[in-house]
Amino acid sequence: MDITFASSVVILLLVMDPLGNIPLFVSLLRPVEPARRTAIIVRECAIAFGVLLTFVFFGRTILDVLGLSDSSLNIAGGVILFLIALRMIFRRPEGVFGDTPAGEPFIVPLAIPSIAGPTAIATVMLMMSRAPERIWEWIVALTVAILVTLLSLIFAERITKLVGERGLLALERLMGLILTAIAVEMLLRGIEIFVRGL
Repeated sequence: MDITFASSVVILLLVMDPLGNIPLFVSLLRPVEPARRTAIIVRECAIAFGVLLTFVFFGRTILDVLGLSDSSLNIAGGVILFLIALRMIFRRPEGVFGDTPAGEPFIVPLAIPSIAGPTAIATVMLMMSRAPERIWEWIVALTVAILVTLLSLIFAERITKLVGERGLLALERLMGLILTAIAVEMLLRGIEIFVRGL
């Protein structure tokens, strides 16, 4: 499966899961003054963007240093995506991060791992490994995905009131189903690359 610009944006949005993160952000930012919430969301998205951008530029070097092949990255990325998809489909109400520190959240768990989690990092590394010559296309795709995530989280409370918690859960499960298909495709792609290299 060749990754186009549009599909890369969709995949990044699926793995960043802005709609699925809305309940977490709303819950953690509830004790914070309303005037501070937007600033915190912007800061956390900027940190996540910086982390993912680092892996866009240095992901290939990291893979080379670790001696990882494209097939192993495809298979590992597919497995991680599949697990994330299952989490999205069968998410439990209490969330996935357990207890979080009191006070204003900083980096953890909002920027990392909610937005720039292992799956998002693996995804940007995978895109770079497949087509390093399209680096600026991947940077633009990442920027678009972060901006959509930012807007979704800024309007998190309004979205929650509009569609309700059940509506958010239904949307997230739908995205989980789409992500499952993408994960299987990545797994098959990794196996195909491995078999061809034998």
